[in-house]
Amino acid sequence: MKIKDININCITYGNELGKPIVFLHGWGQNIEMMKPLADRLSNDYKIIIIDLPGHGKSDEPLYPWSVMDYMEAIKELLEKLDIKCPTLVGHSFGGKVSLLYASNYDVDKLVVLGSPFKANANKMSIKTKVLKGLKKIPVLNKFEEFAKKRMGSTDYRNASPIMRQVLVNTVNLDISENVKSIKCPTLIVWGTLDEAVPLEDAYELEKLISDAGLVVLEGATHYAYLEQVNQVVNMIKSLLGGNNK
Repeated sequence: MKIKDININCITYGNELGKPIVFLHGWGQNIEMMKPLADRLSNDYKIIIIDLPGHGKSDEPLYPWSVMDYMEAIKELLEKLDIKCPTLVGHSFGGKVSLLYASNYDVDKLVVLGSPFKANANKMSIKTKVLKGLKKIPVLNKFEEFAKKRMGSTDYRNASPIMRQVLVNTVNLDISENVKSIKCPTLIVWGTLDEAVPLEDAYELEKLISDAGLVVLEGATHYAYLEQVNQVVNMIKSLLGGNNK
């Protein structure tokens, strides 16, 4: 789909009569990393998973986008799909985009999974942290080679110049004030062993959003939603309630 002069790849499936759920993946990933969650919700909900620009089968941005640019692209894409007031489920970078979206536009419910919202003073690469996390989880071994292929080297230097600057733009953006305007019910899910975004940030985020609830998963990492996928699916179902239409 042509958005902001580039092609953005997305897939839609599931229950056409159900409420729409939009899934946004993390940095260096793609649609496939959100499917374990989405597939388990597809009987009852309309599923939309997006390859964020510069990832998967979507084109790179024509210039170094800000998180705001990503948010606006998602908004335009959803308008073209005639999706109004969706539930957003975002992991990591996708969660930051989701938080900004929910602070500006109507969202039914919001689910953020290990999502940064402050400027990251620690210069350790997001990719380094993510790969470290993958290596520690036996259940995620099958994702490790996939992640290496998607992410390149253990830091951001192998990314294109545009995507390198996008990463800088992203980690330097603080949206602490923005998230205070989020009014929709919000589920925050974090692992106690998250190395990419510290658990203390989760408690802070919960305080900043008026209708937020935090669930901390013991022994889980930045990929808590994959390690404890059924538990997270049940939480999302509970958040969305019994009426899915």
